[in-house]
Amino acid sequence: MISVCGPNEASERELDAAFNVGRLIAEAGHAVVCGGRGGVMEAVAAGAKSAHGVTIGILPGYDPSEANSSIDYPVPTGLGHARNAIVAASGRAVIAIGGGFGTLSEIGLALKMGKRVVHIGSWDLEPERLARFEGDGAVYISAKSPEEAVRLALDGPT
Repeated sequence: MISVCGPNEASERELDAAFNVGRLIAEAGHAVVCGGRGGVMEAVAAGAKSAHGVTIGILPGYDPSEANSSIDYPVPTGLGHARNAIVAASGRAVIAIGGGFGTLSEIGLALKMGKRVVHIGSWDLEPERLARFEGDGAVYISAKSPEEAVRLALDGPT
């Protein structure tokens, strides 16, 4: 599974990137995990479904019908924003696309968990601060395209 995070209020560019990231993850044979709702979450799930992939939505509330129509497996948590920890923990890597503070929390949690986080136009983090935690496995990588982001999430930097 690869986790993807990004804002509910996304730009057209972010939505396009998310759709393509979802499609590429599915084509590579991996499931997409996301927050299950609108914006980037809906676009990445739709992209995965376009390639016959599997989608899992980690929802903030208790109602599985909150999930967007491209989610195969809605997981109602009742945790609100705390569900971001589950999104971050579920993927072998995390791809962040754009983002607000919810996305920033998922990035921070994933890095704290020692995950590889690849971002397309998301938060700029101080390289010297990140370097202090490299021994924990945490890596934060910028990608210029959906193709590069998925490659880096699956294979790491070359």
